[in-house]
Amino acid sequence: MGSHRNGLSKERFILSVDVGTTSIRCHVYDKEAKIKGSCATKVVSLYPEPGLVEMDPEALWQGFVIVVKGAVQDAGIHMRQVEALGISTQRSTFTTWDRKTGVPFHNFISWQDLRAAELVKSWNRSCTMKVSLKLPNISLLSFIQKRFLAASLLVFSTQHVTFRLLWAITHYKQVEAVAEGNCCFGTVDTWLLYKLTKGGCGFFHVAHHFGSTDPSIFGVSIPIMSVMADQQAAMFGQCCFDTGDVKITMGTGTFMDINTGSKPHTSVAGLYPLVGWKIGSEVVYLAEGNAADTGTAINWAQELELFSDVQQTSAMAYSVPDSDGVCFVPSFSGLQAPLNDPKACASFMGLRPSNTKCHLVRAILESVAFRNKQLYETMLRETNIPINKIRVDGGVCTNDFVMQLTADLFGRKISRPQYCEMSCLGAAFVAGLGAGFWRSQEDLKKLQTTDKVFMPRGAAQPGRAAGHLNGEYIPVLQSWERAIRRSMNWYSKP
Repeated sequence: MGSHRNGLSKERFILSVDVGTTSIRCHVYDKEAKIKGSCATKVVSLYPEPGLVEMDPEALWQGFVIVVKGAVQDAGIHMRQVEALGISTQRSTFTTWDRKTGVPFHNFISWQDLRAAELVKSWNRSCTMKVSLKLPNISLLSFIQKRFLAASLLVFSTQHVTFRLLWAITHYKQVEAVAEGNCCFGTVDTWLLYKLTKGGCGFFHVAHHFGSTDPSIFGVSIPIMSVMADQQAAMFGQCCFDTGDVKITMGTGTFMDINTGSKPHTSVAGLYPLVGWKIGSEVVYLAEGNAADTGTAINWAQELELFSDVQQTSAMAYSVPDSDGVCFVPSFSGLQAPLNDPKACASFMGLRPSNTKCHLVRAILESVAFRNKQLYETMLRETNIPINKIRVDGGVCTNDFVMQLTADLFGRKISRPQYCEMSCLGAAFVAGLGAGFWRSQEDLKKLQTTDKVFMPRGAAQPGRAAGHLNGEYIPVLQSWERAIRRSMNWYSKP
C-alpha cells in the first residue's frame, strides 16, 4: 500500500464523477472496473421562492474538487496514477457567467425550477405555436409521415432550458453582458469544464477529448476524456451498445431508454430522441420515455409512516396475496408517456376498511411496475425494434417485488447489476476507451457484473406471447387503468 500512497506504482486508474441533483459522487476504477476508492458530498438545493429551485455554482464546483481528492485519497493512490477523467451530470440545469472573470451572474437554475411556467404557457397558447401545430397535420394528408404528426404533438415544458434562459436574460440585469459578447452560458457540464480548464476548453477538441484539468487544481494535469448526461452515461455503463438494448433507471423517476442505432426515433406518444454518445465518428441514438414519480411515491409513503425502512417494502408487498382492491396512481408531477397529462393527480382508489399498510404499500409498488409496462409497450409499438436485453439500475431496482412483477408484465428476463451507480461507470467506460485504458466495447461487456436475473413467471407457457399476462394480473391491471383514467385532467392547470 505504501508504494501506492507514494505514487510509485505503475498501476493506472480511471476517475469518474457523477454530479446529480442531490449528491456528487466520485469513484476510482481499476482495469476490472472495480471501485478502488470513493467519495461523495451532498448537493444543497436552494428555494428562494415557491417554485424556484437553484444551486450555488461555486458550492457545486468546490464539491466537485472535494470528491475527486477524497476518492483518490480513499483509493490510496496518487493523482499521477489517474489515466483520465470522466464526467456525468444532471441535465437541463444551467447558469451564465462573465467571460472575462469567470464569475457567475446568478445561481444555477435547476431542471426542477418552475419560474418560466407562465412563459411556457403563453408560448404553448400562442398563435405561432397553434399554426406550427396545425401545419404538420395538413402536411400529413399529403405525406403521411410520422415525423409531421410528431411535430404536431410538440408541447413545451419548464424543463426546456430555452425558456428559463429567456427568463434569466429578462430578469437578471447582469446578463445584459450577452449584448456585449461577454456572457457565457452553460449547463452543469459546461461550467465544470470551464472551471477545470480555467476557460481553456473547446467542446470539439481536435484530439476527441475535452482538454485537461489545469495542474493548479489537482497538482497534475488530467485528460478529460468524457462528458455525458446522466441517463446516456447509465446506458453506456450497462453496456447497452447494440440496437434493441434497453436500460431502465428507477430513481426519483423512471427513465427507460432503448438503443435505436444510427438513426433518431420519431415519436407520436411522448418518447423523445436523444444522442446517446459520440465516439470518434460514430453517433448512437436513443429513444427515452419517463415516469416522473417512482422514488417520489415511495418516499412519500415513508413520510406517511406506511413503513420505516424502504428495505421493508418488498417483504410487506409479498406478505399479502394482493392489494385488496386498492389502486395507486403515481402522478404527483402529472403523467408522462404514453398518457402525457400534466393535469393528472396522484390518488389512492378502491380503499376499504379491510386495507392494511401492506395492501397500500403493495399498491404503490404495483403502480411502479404498471408504469414500467406502459412505457415498455409504448417503446415496442413505436420503435418496432426487437429487444435484445433489458438491464435495470437506480435505487428502486433493489426492490425484488417491483423487479419480479416488471419481469412478469414484460414477459422478459431482466438483469440487475451488482452495483447500481451506472452513470459514474458509464462516464468511466467512455473515458477509458478514449484513453486506451480499455480497448473495445466488447472488452467492457466482459467486465459486467450481475447481482440477480429476474425471470418472468409463466412466460414459457406454450402459445404465450412475450408480455402477455397470465390471468392473475389481468383484472388488477384493468382496475388500475380505470383509476388512471379517473385521475386524468383533475387539475385546472398543471
